[in-house]
Amino acid sequence: MSKTTSDSSNKIDTRRHAMMFAALGDDTRLKILVKLRSGVPQSIKQLSADLPVTRQAVTRHLRVLEEANFVSQEAHGRERRFVARSEAISEGHEFLDIVAGQWEDALMRLKSFSERK
Repeated sequence: MSKTTSDSSNKIDTRRHAMMFAALGDDTRLKILVKLRSGVPQSIKQLSADLPVTRQAVTRHLRVLEEANFVSQEAHGRERRFVARSEAISEGHEFLDIVAGQWEDALMRLKSFSERK
């Protein structure tokens, strides 16, 4: 493992990343995030318009996404609107880059080992 990958992996909050990727493990939640990627805040009514689930189910999915920091909510009068948080998506991407680097290092060590024989 390279020094930068090793140093970076020591700072990783694996529980946090596990929660993030678990939140993304549901098709409905992914569809909600895709709807929110425009950056325009949307209400539960707007988000549930073409989803095959109830508004209550959308509310539960939004709660999971909010706990994983993928979305935040804003008050607009009496209505709550949700927006995607791009920094959480960037954080997930950075984590995947670290994991990819670790795998690349491991594969290079395996290649080196197998070529010595």
